[in-house]
Amino acid sequence: MRDAEIRHLKELIGQPVRIHGWLYNSRSSGKLRFLVVRDGSGYLQAVVFKPAVEQRVWDETGKVTQESSLWVTGKVKEDPRAPGGVELEVTDFGIVALCPEYPITPKEHGPDFLLNNRHLWLRSKRQHAIMRVRNELIFGIRDFFYRRDFVNIDSPILTPAACEGTSTLFETDYFGATAFLSQSGQLYLEPAAAAHGKVFCFGPTFRAEKSKTRRHLMEFWMVEPEVAWMRFRELLDLAEEFVSSLVARVLDRCKLELEWLERDVAKLEPATQRPYPRLDYGDAIVKLQAKGYAVTFGDDFGGDEETALSDETGKPTMITRYPAAIKAFYMEPDAADPTRALAVDMIAPEGYGEIIGGSERIGSYEKLEQRIREHGLPREAFEWYLDVRRYGGFPHSGFGMGIERVVSWLCGLQHLREAIPYPRMLNRLYP
Repeated sequence: MRDAEIRHLKELIGQPVRIHGWLYNSRSSGKLRFLVVRDGSGYLQAVVFKPAVEQRVWDETGKVTQESSLWVTGKVKEDPRAPGGVELEVTDFGIVALCPEYPITPKEHGPDFLLNNRHLWLRSKRQHAIMRVRNELIFGIRDFFYRRDFVNIDSPILTPAACEGTSTLFETDYFGATAFLSQSGQLYLEPAAAAHGKVFCFGPTFRAEKSKTRRHLMEFWMVEPEVAWMRFRELLDLAEEFVSSLVARVLDRCKLELEWLERDVAKLEPATQRPYPRLDYGDAIVKLQAKGYAVTFGDDFGGDEETALSDETGKPTMITRYPAAIKAFYMEPDAADPTRALAVDMIAPEGYGEIIGGSERIGSYEKLEQRIREHGLPREAFEWYLDVRRYGGFPHSGFGMGIERVVSWLCGLQHLREAIPYPRMLNRLYP
């Protein structure tokens, strides 16, 4: 008898195995009892036939409750109708810990109840599938950059200054000094790009936006590549290659999870094909006005506008050359029109909004110094950042991609709160 994981049972047809896991649900029909067992790697239907097992086994399988921990032994049998294409003919069974009435039942529960029980909600089939897609996306991201010789640089979470403006910072005491939770690892990546050429960071970021929309979290994970000598047009190509390859990977490796989520994969398939539509900000304004939106040149886009700008073909749309006045201080102005920044936002289709924001960075010491002054930022906090230009300035570009927004898009979720294991929202810090 060998211990096995459910995901490997197709390789063990006809063999006796032992599975350790939890009861997902069960039903009985006369002398047959059907137990759906999960072990973290998959779901398995275990069939108990009363005449074929000891009375003790029949009794134990009758009293086991939802989410009780257990072990079960039996012979693996091929069955295309069963979850995973196999089932288990039970020979023995034991309860490890009998679960009292489980809070999350097959009935409908409200979001507050489910979020208060997030530590248990993660066990459900839907949440299991979402976390598996997230896991594949994360591995795909690291693989993408590893194969292209990027170096992973871990940016600090505690920082002395803002990256994206001071209005959305979480402030904390740092032994009598003021520190902030990082909004982005980008500023710390730029010096690393001077050391290694191609770098990326991947970690949690924090935005104290008092927003309750389905697109916002207070804590989220972001991946940020930064590339020395890369100009704006090459940055657009990199972002496009990055997203298209990730979508293709998830479609290839998460077929079962997307099926459990009832995701219409036909809506994702166009995003595997390049090129993506590219839309100048000025043209975007004209397009929105034609659709009846009350926007003027210089306005930033909200969720409704982003949805209206998303491409009907199912591909992400790349909006470029925003007004410099509404973008971050470090973005390189367009040489053809210095009132515009060489910036891009990538908008996912189906109303999922911005998934990437990036730009060519200012490479000139004098120009960056001027922008820091124009934005009213404390010069002393950015002396080290100016050093990157003072000592061998160079053109470079990069972007940031929020993981939860991409997971939401890939899984067809309505809210980012399901795309992260433990969401932090405006009024939620538990569990």
